[in-house]
Amino acid sequence: MTDAWSARVDAYRASPTHREGADLDALVAWCEPGPDVEALDVATGGGHVARRLAEAGCRVTTCDAAEGMRPDVVCPAEALPFPDSSFDVVACRIAAHHFRDVAAAVREMARVTRRFVVVEDTLYADERVEEAERLRDPTHMRSYSEPGWRGLMEAAGLAVDRAERFPKRHPVEPWLARVGCTGETAARVRELLSHRMATDEAVWLDTKLLIRGRRGD
Repeated sequence: MTDAWSARVDAYRASPTHREGADLDALVAWCEPGPDVEALDVATGGGHVARRLAEAGCRVTTCDAAEGMRPDVVCPAEALPFPDSSFDVVACRIAAHHFRDVAAAVREMARVTRRFVVVEDTLYADERVEEAERLRDPTHMRSYSEPGWRGLMEAAGLAVDRAERFPKRHPVEPWLARVGCTGETAARVRELLSHRMATDEAVWLDTKLLIRGRRGD
């Protein structure tokens, strides 16, 4: 899985879905950034969250399981090599559906924060979408509902104080090309997503959930 992600670094740095958007703006604002804020960007990928937080004055550390993403620290989200309460805020954007153990990752993020954990990820839609996501990209593990995310946060000792949904439109062909999904597999993905397609163009629709948990101690 790590090798696959290292090979995708340029595509994810250039991806409009990851590079920009009202959801990214909101995530940065919810981190309450500033010059005295120490932030950790988990599964940094193309580094868009880290860049924006640094621009807002934060001291940012990045981590990712894929060495090719060139993070400050190479590690899985489920085993963060930082002491307890190392950061004011821990952020993770559009990555958790790839984690093998989401509950462990959320516990780790909760452990190393002093204040907030801010997560954005694809909201669960239905099993057709899940099958399409796995066919397109076998690194996809699972998307979760909003109640599911609230439960993960609360089980990790975080009190959810904000949640918001952001509808997204994904041009199908660039989305498939980003992970090299072609041929019969791509055709099957399109078929599975037919109920999520926009009527006027080759675009499919999903929703991102942005959720913030606050340390209670």
